[in-house]
Amino acid sequence: MTASESDWSFAEFEGAVVEALRILDGYVKRSRAGEEPVVLLPPVAEIFGKNELERFIENGSMDTAAFASFLEKYLGHSTRMHHPGYMSHQVAVPDFPAALGDLVHGVIHNPMAIYELGPSAAAVELAVLNWMLIKVGWGEEGTGVLTHGGSLANLTALLAARAAVAPDVWEDGADGGLVVLAPPTSHYSISRAVSIMGLGSKAVVPIDVDQNEVILPDRLPGVLKSVRDDGKKVVAVVANACATGTGLHDPLEELGTICRNENVWLHVDGAHGASALVSEKERRLLSGVELADSMTWDAHKMLRTSGLCTAVLFRDPHALERAFSQEASYIFYEDETPGVDLIHRTVECTKAELGLKVFMNLAW
Repeated sequence: MTASESDWSFAEFEGAVVEALRILDGYVKRSRAGEEPVVLLPPVAEIFGKNELERFIENGSMDTAAFASFLEKYLGHSTRMHHPGYMSHQVAVPDFPAALGDLVHGVIHNPMAIYELGPSAAAVELAVLNWMLIKVGWGEEGTGVLTHGGSLANLTALLAARAAVAPDVWEDGADGGLVVLAPPTSHYSISRAVSIMGLGSKAVVPIDVDQNEVILPDRLPGVLKSVRDDGKKVVAVVANACATGTGLHDPLEELGTICRNENVWLHVDGAHGASALVSEKERRLLSGVELADSMTWDAHKMLRTSGLCTAVLFRDPHALERAFSQEASYIFYEDETPGVDLIHRTVECTKAELGLKVFMNLAW
């Protein structure tokens, strides 16, 4: 391939996009009409022809016509979330403005963890975060960042909580005396994060729940006393809003009051249910969330945004700065940047323009 042949062909791009729009439009219409099953699950080898994908990879032979044929097959074995009978995993049926955001990112590819690699994307993300912080009740005094999924968001929140109670752990390592209190209904990403942090899965101490697996707040002080009597330090109390398996919200106001009185970090895993905050009727489910110290909120659950797109939010504007303590030696402009480098706030060193998808849905 010569240099001229490898240049972006706008004519070819336009032709492929037109074909994609035609095929996707039919796909959504048929899905919404319930004309095809929600999902078909053939053996993976039967989805495409024998060595069909491998030939494309090896030969680089796809053109617009071949792409149209490929896309038809690809969609034929996708999960039709637009189908009226779709009741499966808790992810959004995306709206088209989010798809426009995906398209823009796919074209311009601004990996905006560093400000100079996506100034517009940084501005949009900060606006989306401010909107979320206001919905939580922290106003523009709080802080946050968008991450690629709730698991990374929960890990980030717990790292910030750990830094608050054990600031030397980043350099010196954990001494085995740190624990996280969480109900049995917590998403597995909580125990996974605790293990990733080097605390060990046994450092997750269960909180008592009722018959519906909702936290019993009056039992929390006793659990806190017990672990402290054992010489342990509590990194955080984790509450669900809502629990993945039951859809029920823990009593945040009572838990928040207790944690404030006990000087304990409260993290609310609102990946699934924090979007109730945008509803005047349903925000009651998160009453008291403003008393928490951090919260996870998935836009790709109930804000009709394509995945992945998760906010991790903090009441203290400086809490997130303490979660990570490393600097990239090859970024040497120091304080000269006119914007915000989000690389210091995330596990990811490269970040997609996640805020654009949420913004487009809200703005449109």
